[in-house]
Amino acid sequence: VFITGRDEQKLSQIAKANNIPESQAFSLDITDAQAVAKLADTIHGQIGQLDILINAAGIGYLNSFEKTEAEVFSQLIDVNLKGAFHLMRYFLPPMKEAKKGLVINIPGVLGRAPMAGAAAYSASKYGLNGMVKSIREELKRTEVRITNLYLGGVDSDFWDNIDMRVNRDKFINAKEAGRAVWFLCQQPTSGVVSEMVIQPFNHQVI
Repeated sequence: VFITGRDEQKLSQIAKANNIPESQAFSLDITDAQAVAKLADTIHGQIGQLDILINAAGIGYLNSFEKTEAEVFSQLIDVNLKGAFHLMRYFLPPMKEAKKGLVINIPGVLGRAPMAGAAAYSASKYGLNGMVKSIREELKRTEVRITNLYLGGVDSDFWDNIDMRVNRDKFINAKEAGRAVWFLCQQPTSGVVSEMVIQPFNHQVI
């Protein structure tokens, strides 16, 4: 198991809590294509192709379109869309060559359904959704499985800096979201779960 993250302190804590050696925990900015390429070379040099790539990286932002600055919009695209592009660009080729592997992306429900105040965020996630579906079409004959996980309202750090009245007690627990990812990882290779949707009862948008 290899893990990456922007926050080195949090990354170290997660690695220790899950008995992951520090040599398998990498500080990474997924907006940096060269850094992603270097990491891919390092991991591929150790184990060959990854069996599973989980792209759970992303940033959140909710605000009216008129109050959304161009800089914020660009940052959302850079992390949520371009970051995913870099990861798949450098980790998919060995999977394709081996004709096996699983890639899980998490566009979230706002990658499929609009919401007031989410124009910029949804743009990044709709883009991710479309890109991943197109890649899936290219890989149909390779047996590399591509899954989109649409999560709605997960109680996570996403909401810490968002100025919106929400009842996080009614949200999906982060551990439940993690169990959904683990479920996808355990599915037989004879088929593919193309999409999975998990939403809170009080906020079903799909």
